[in-house]
Amino acid sequence: MNDDIFDTAATLRERLTRLHDEHHDLDEAITRLDDTSNSDELLVRRMKKRKLALKDRIAALERLLEPDDLA
Repeated sequence: MNDDIFDTAATLRERLTRLHDEHHDLDEAITRLDDTSNSDELLVRRMKKRKLALKDRIAALERLLEPDDLA
């Protein structure tokens, strides 16, 4: 049973790493698009929305991996 928990935690950490990478890549792409004079505003808004969704998913996974114990 402990191996299953470890496997799950390892899987969550791998997913968290991928989400952090995607979040970082989106941040760079948004910055590059914002620097161009004729950037597609709709595309930038969609990318920012995706970035926020990733941030929420990252926070949820981090809470699963390191729950805040009050007891």
